[in-house]
Amino acid sequence: MQTLEFRAMSTSVLMAAEGHDWAVAGLQETRKFIEQCELRFSRFLPDSELSQLNRSAGDWFSVSDDLMDMLVESLNYYKETAGLFDPSILPDLKRIGYDKSIDAIRADGTAIVETASPREVRPALGEIEFDQRGRRVRLPRGVEIDLGGIAKGWIVLKAAELLNSYAAICAVSAGGDICFIGEPLDGSKWRVELEDPRNPSQSVAVLHVGQSAVVTSSVAKRTWNQNGRARHHLIDPRTGEPAQTDWLSVTVIGPDILAAEVYAKTMLIGGEAEAARVAARRPELAFITVDAQGKLFGSQTSREYLNDFTYTYHQD
Repeated sequence: MQTLEFRAMSTSVLMAAEGHDWAVAGLQETRKFIEQCELRFSRFLPDSELSQLNRSAGDWFSVSDDLMDMLVESLNYYKETAGLFDPSILPDLKRIGYDKSIDAIRADGTAIVETASPREVRPALGEIEFDQRGRRVRLPRGVEIDLGGIAKGWIVLKAAELLNSYAAICAVSAGGDICFIGEPLDGSKWRVELEDPRNPSQSVAVLHVGQSAVVTSSVAKRTWNQNGRARHHLIDPRTGEPAQTDWLSVTVIGPDILAAEVYAKTMLIGGEAEAARVAARRPELAFITVDAQGKLFGSQTSREYLNDFTYTYHQD
């Protein structure tokens, strides 16, 4: 198995591909693709396509097919989750200090915006206008988009598909989003250690998965201090503040990385009540959560991914 590790999108990226020279070439091409995607879709780069879209709010803006697809997917999930997934929370992220990359925040030790200003009323994501035939989008004035996790999931998926054109068995992992294609030649499953959100050097469980996506969302990773207050990046769209949640992390396993990405976050925001709805609405998704005491809670469908481990199961 050939591997390549590098940093992009303010996180560690790890890729693996079964094979020899062609696999190495595939890893290098896939790295270039990921780096190009970051240039296109990062909100922290003023010349990115996403930043240009945000500056155009109020006017029609021509977008690429890729950005259009991400925006349409985002709107669909916004409706499906009744607004718990909402990429238009960028003004709230800026207001609480997430106004530059997490790498830059960590380098400075604090947020640029020291004190959060009052939240302003703004149009809802559902008011975005789409001209799909003309490949144009019009954001309402006051709306700014942070594709964040769904863009990362989309990039990981497309990167895995590109790598798969070089190697039948491969995997791409970036900041908690993992896409596996095929299974190891030795007949085993892919091994995924679930990080303890209270102590990143420790694991709370080990998953054994086949071809699938695994996404973990946590309130303990992207954190900073704002005027003496601990902050994290997971915004509750209902309040505009960092989510007050039952759990420290949520891991979702399923066939669709975008669905796994969206529901890892919405379950982390919505807590146990949302977990019950997810179990009913999306039976193809398995989930495992970790609370502040390190206790694990999961869906019945998560049993198949764990060996010799006991925890509380949600009754589907």
